[in-house]
Amino acid sequence: MSRDGQRRGQEQINSSESIYRIPPYFYIHVLNHNTNVTRVEVGPQTYIRQDHERVLFNPQNMITIPPRHYCIIENPALRDANSDVVVDRNGQVKLCHADQEIRFTQDPFPLYPGETLRQQITPLKVVPANSALRLRAVLDFEDEDKKKYVAGDEWLFEGPGTYIPRKEVIVDETVRATVIKPNQAIKLRARKETKDRSGEDRVTGEEWLVKKVGAYLPGAYEEVVGVVNAFVLTDKDALHMQASRTFKDDKGTVRKNGEEWLITMEDTDAHIPNVHEEVIGLIKITTLTNRQYCVILDPVGEDGKPQLGQKKLVKGEKSFFLQPGEKLEKGIQDVYVLGEDEGLILRAQEAFIDDQAEDKRRQPGDRWMIRGPKEYVPPVEVEVVCKRKAIPLDENEGIYVRDTKTGKVRAVKGVTYMLNQDEELWAKELPPAVEDLLQNSRDPLADRSDRNRSDQRRPREKTRVVTFRVPHNAAVQIYDYKEKKARVVFGPELVMLGPDEQFTQLSLSGGKPKRPNVIKSLCLLLGPDFCTDIITIETADHARLQLQLAYNWHFAVKDKNDAEGKKLFSVPDFVGDACKAIASRIRGAVAGVQFDDFHKNSAKIIRASVFGFDDKNKVRESFSFPQNMLVITSIDIQSVEPVDQRTRDALMKSVQLAIEITTNSQEAAARHEAERLEQEAKGRLERQKILDEAEAEKARKELLELQAYSAAVESTGQAKAEAQSRAEAQKIDGEAAVEQARLKSEAARIEAESELERLTRAREAETKYIRDQNELEITKSKQLADIETDKFKNMVSAIGSDTIRAIAVAGPEMQIKLLQSLGIKSTLITDGASPINLFNTATGLVGALEPPKKRVKGEDDDTSDDE
Repeated sequence: MSRDGQRRGQEQINSSESIYRIPPYFYIHVLNHNTNVTRVEVGPQTYIRQDHERVLFNPQNMITIPPRHYCIIENPALRDANSDVVVDRNGQVKLCHADQEIRFTQDPFPLYPGETLRQQITPLKVVPANSALRLRAVLDFEDEDKKKYVAGDEWLFEGPGTYIPRKEVIVDETVRATVIKPNQAIKLRARKETKDRSGEDRVTGEEWLVKKVGAYLPGAYEEVVGVVNAFVLTDKDALHMQASRTFKDDKGTVRKNGEEWLITMEDTDAHIPNVHEEVIGLIKITTLTNRQYCVILDPVGEDGKPQLGQKKLVKGEKSFFLQPGEKLEKGIQDVYVLGEDEGLILRAQEAFIDDQAEDKRRQPGDRWMIRGPKEYVPPVEVEVVCKRKAIPLDENEGIYVRDTKTGKVRAVKGVTYMLNQDEELWAKELPPAVEDLLQNSRDPLADRSDRNRSDQRRPREKTRVVTFRVPHNAAVQIYDYKEKKARVVFGPELVMLGPDEQFTQLSLSGGKPKRPNVIKSLCLLLGPDFCTDIITIETADHARLQLQLAYNWHFAVKDKNDAEGKKLFSVPDFVGDACKAIASRIRGAVAGVQFDDFHKNSAKIIRASVFGFDDKNKVRESFSFPQNMLVITSIDIQSVEPVDQRTRDALMKSVQLAIEITTNSQEAAARHEAERLEQEAKGRLERQKILDEAEAEKARKELLELQAYSAAVESTGQAKAEAQSRAEAQKIDGEAAVEQARLKSEAARIEAESELERLTRAREAETKYIRDQNELEITKSKQLADIETDKFKNMVSAIGSDTIRAIAVAGPEMQIKLLQSLGIKSTLITDGASPINLFNTATGLVGALEPPKKRVKGEDDDTSDDE
C-alpha cells in the first residue's frame, strides 16, 4: 500500500469507521459475521461498512508485477476455464491449499482471502551465454513440448535466455562454462548414467576428457573434476607414463594396467594425460658424443617388452631416451683412449667371441690385456678390471712385480715396464726402525738439510725398489733371506734391495759417558772419525778424577771384498767395545800413579797406557782391534776434573796461588813500561810545541801577503768588471738580434712551405674530384649506351627480322596494289617543290611497279635486307 493510500485510509478511519474510500488499484477484505465469509472489495469505490461486517485491514495496494518479473502465490484461488475465481455455495473463494502459483506480468490483482505472497516480486533470471541453470523436477509434469519429467529429473537451461520458472521445478545451482585453452583439457565425471555432448554413453563414476578448445558447459549429470594442462614436449624431454587401468589411448594402442611407456616429441608436441594415464616424471634425453658410450640394463626389445637380465651397448654419437625399466649400468662413460704406454686389463663375464682378437673365443673369467695406441669400447660381456700405464724406470729405479699365478716376486730395474694381466705391484715391508731411518733421514750420514726437511718428505712407495745411497768411505751389509747369504757394499755406491733382501741395522753406543743403543744406523763409517767419552779414574793416593777424552779412529780396510766386509760387521757395537777397552787400560795405568805425577804427565801416562811401547821403548802410534780392523790413532784429553770435593778445593787453591804470582809479576812489568812511555811522550810534546810556533809565523807571513794582494785587486777589479759587463751586454744584444732574424726567416720559410703544401693538396684534391666526376660521367654514358643498345637489340630480336621487313614494305606494296586495282601502270607523285628528271622516269616507274620478289628459303640474309 502506498503512503498516499495509507494516509487517505487513516483519514477515513479517523473521520468515520463505517465509510472506506478505496482508491483505484486498492482492495480490502471484509468479513461477514453472519456467514463468516470474507470477501474482497476492489476500488475505486466508497465502501460503507454494515454493522455485521468488519474490515480486516485498511486499503492496500494491489500486487503489480512489472514486465520480466514474477512472484509466487501460496494457496492460490481456484479458477475455471475462463480464469474466473471459483466460489463455493457460501460465497467463499475456493483455494488450492498447500499449492503454489507463479504469476507473471499482468494487470494489478488483489490477494483473495487465504492467499499469501510466498515470494516477493522478483526479476526473471537472465542466463547469459556459456552459463546454464541446473534444474530439478520436484513434481511430475509435462512441458509445452509434450516432454514428460518425473520428480528427481535434472536438466540444464542453457543461456543465453530468460528462465521462466515453474512450480514443479527448482533451481539447484548456476553452472558456468569452463574455458578450454590451447594445450588444455577438462576432466569430467558422470554423476549418473548419461550421454555426453558427443553422444557417447557414460556410466556413473566414469571420467573422460574434453580437449576441444573453447567454452564447455558440463551437462546435467556431469561434474568438472579439474583442468588438465598439457605437457609441452621438446626434442630433449619425454614423458614417462603409466596406465592406471587397461584402456585404449588416442592412437588406438591398448595399454595394460600398470604398463609404462614414453611419449616423445615424435609422437606429439604437447600431450594431455588421459584419465587413465599417470605422469611418472619428465625424462631428459641421454646424449652421447662420439667419445662416449653407455651400457643399458634390461633394454626394451623390438616388441616393446623389457629384456630382463640383458645388456645393450650404445656408442656415440647418439641421442636417445631411456625406456621405462631401463637404466644405465655405470652412467655415461668415456671411450678408453689408450696411448703407447697404456693398456687395459679385461675380464670376460660370459663366453663370447672376441672380434678384436681374431675371433678368439673367451671363456668366463678369462683375463687378457690390450695395449695402445687405440680406442676401445668394452662389449657388454667384458669387464674392465683396471687401466695400466707403463712405468718409466731410470737405471737407479725399479719396482717389485709379483706374478699372481706363480706367486714369484721379482724386481724390474732400469726399463719402461707395463704390468700384464697376470702381474701386480708388490709392496715390500721393512722393519719399523729401518723404515724410520729411510723416511725421516735420521741416518747419521744423511745431509743435514735433509734432516731439517724430514717432516716434509712423502711416505715411501712400498712398491718401488728400496734404494740407499752409501756414502764415500762407508759400508752397508745386506742379507738375503732366501739364499741365506750376506753381502757388503762399500761406498760410494747405490744399494737397490731385492725382494728377499734386508738391511743390517747397526745399534751403536752414544752419549757421554757412552750408553748402548743410542745411535741407529744402516751404514758403517770407515773413518777417520772421532768419538768422545767421559771416564772416572782413581790415582794411587785415592784421588778420583773425571776425564773427558776424544779418540781418533778409522777402519784399516785394504781390499774391499766380502771377507773384510764380514770382519767390519763382526762386532755389532764397535764404539762401545773400543771405549770400554780404552777406559780399562787407562784405569789400570792411573791406579799406580800419584796425583801430582798424573797432573804433570797425564797425556804421556794415558797414551802409554792405551798404545803401549814398542821394542825401542817408545810409545806406539796406534792401537788396533784385529776382530773388526778398528784402529785408534790418537787420544785427546779435553778436560780433567776431580770428583772429590777436597781434591777440587786443593787444586783450586794451587791454581789461584799460581795465578796471583803471575798477576803480580805482570803488574810490575806493566808499571815500568808505563813510566818509560810517559818520559818518551813528554819529549815528543816539547818538540811538537817548537814546530807549531814555526808553522804559526810562516802562516802569519802568508796572511800579510794575501792582504796586500787583495787591496790591489779590489782597486782594479771594479773598473774591469764594469767594462766586462758592458761588453757582455752588447754581445748578448747582438746574439739576440741574430737569433731573432734567424727565427723570423725560419717562420717565413715554414709559412711558405705550409701554404705551398696546402695549395698542392687543394689542387690534387680538385684534380682527383674532377677526374672521379669525369669517370662517373663516362661510366654513366657507357651504361646508358649499353642499356639503349640492349633495348634496341631486345626489341629487334623480339620483333624479328621478317616482321621488320614486312613493316618496311607494307606501305609501298599497299600503294602498288591500289594502283594496280585502278589500272594505272605507272605513276609519280611529287609536291612540285623539287625538280624531277622525267627522261628516265618511265624506266624507274616500270621497275617500281613490279611486285617485290618473294624471299626464297635458303637465300642469304644480306640479299633479303637489300630487297
